Amino acid sequence: MTAWNRTGSVVVEVDGSAENLRVVDYAAAEALQSGAELVLVAPYSAHGSYSPMMPAYASKPPAELADATLRIAVAHVRHQHGYGLELAAVAGEGSRARVLAHAARAARMLVVGRSRSRGPQRLVHTQANLTLAARAGCPVIVVPLSWKPSLLDRKVAVGIDGTPLSDEALEFAFSMAAGRDGDLIVVHAGLPAERPFNDEDPEGAWISRAEYLMSETLGPWTSRFPRVRVTRFLSSRPPAAALVHESSDVGLVVVGAHSGALPVDPVARRSMAAMTCPVAIVPHHPTESVKSRAGRRAASAVPAH
Repeated sequence: MTAWNRTGSVVVEVDGSAENLRVVDYAAAEALQSGAELVLVAPYSAHGSYSPMMPAYASKPPAELADATLRIAVAHVRHQHGYGLELAAVAGEGSRARVLAHAARAARMLVVGRSRSRGPQRLVHTQANLTLAARAGCPVIVVPLSWKPSLLDRKVAVGIDGTPLSDEALEFAFSMAAGRDGDLIVVHAGLPAERPFNDEDPEGAWISRAEYLMSETLGPWTSRFPRVRVTRFLSSRPPAAALVHESSDVGLVVVGAHSGALPVDPVARRSMAAMTCPVAIVPHHPTESVKSRAGRRAASAVPAH
């Protein structure tokens, strides 16, 4: 895992499909908007798909196929955007996760396409992208293969929960909204276990606590990005459901996620699986002091023998 380079390149996965060119277009638009280099990356396996059961000819070696895929993507970008965009193309041998994480080690973001799979297989793909974000260290934007530019692209939504997990997600969401000269919707959702909306709590203490949390959390960011218009949204829905609800009216949803070898983030995973707009998965990197405190708490929770 590497740190997030806020001024690095925009890296995008290239897989050779016609639909993938929409994902490339999304990444190119982000690179142009930020003045960053666009890096096209085509992972490939050294083992070809040729089988003795196939017709009597062998396909091209995987490396040549990856190079051909990149040439098509480069030509597409040049046709769409000319030569005003700094562009690089890299073919990498190895697993998708390893090649993309390595290519994005100094990137500002990594852009990948969303799988069309359904059911359990979609959960496998979403978990793979969640793990990819943790390994790459930078935000990973998962783009639907049906994506097209629209007026909704100016609107960004981000989920916060009042913990440090939201720190990098908020930073990324504000910067994306500012770059698009757009609006930001900040979502805080999910009733606590004690269900505060009852006869014992007629004043709705949860609303007061949530509003205070929003004010405290957003204060530094609204000062840093004064031109971003912020809408605060409190919801009694579960967090993932609230974000999915907002996704129909925005061009990007941003969620925080854990870093580490095996990240477990149900909200981020369901967001990727259920939304039709692009989703940015932003890994949280706890500081050494936070890690140390967590380690001490874990040690103190272990019963003595």
